[in-house]
Amino acid sequence: QVQLVESGGGSVQAGRSLRLSCEASRSTYCMGWFRQAPGKEREGVATISGGGSTTYADSVKGRFTISKDDARNTLSLQMNSLKTEDTGMYFCAADFRTLLCTGVRTRFSYWGQGTQVTVSS
Repeated sequence: QVQLVESGGGSVQAGRSLRLSCEASRSTYCMGWFRQAPGKEREGVATISGGGSTTYADSVKGRFTISKDDARNTLSLQMNSLKTEDTGMYFCAADFRTLLCTGVRTRFSYWGQGTQVTVSS
């Protein structure tokens, strides 16, 4: 098992930046960020594999950057040029299986509690 703890959420105005972090209790293969807005399903935002390959949702490409620090078992999400539609609860996710690392919810077995991101106009 692995425990995941997110931090870094908050309230910002559109156009500003936020950086989310996720501390994992141990190393995993595939890690990712998901988000869920009120009344909507949880959606994949970005993933990163053990080899460093990344995927992004089309809605965040060019604005968000996912990265990891293997030495510290830490996952980050740098979010720039935030939009009101980026508002939601952001969840860190992880999995040990060495399968293709994609932003599909069922790909991940472990989840953090989430951190709220609110972007106002």
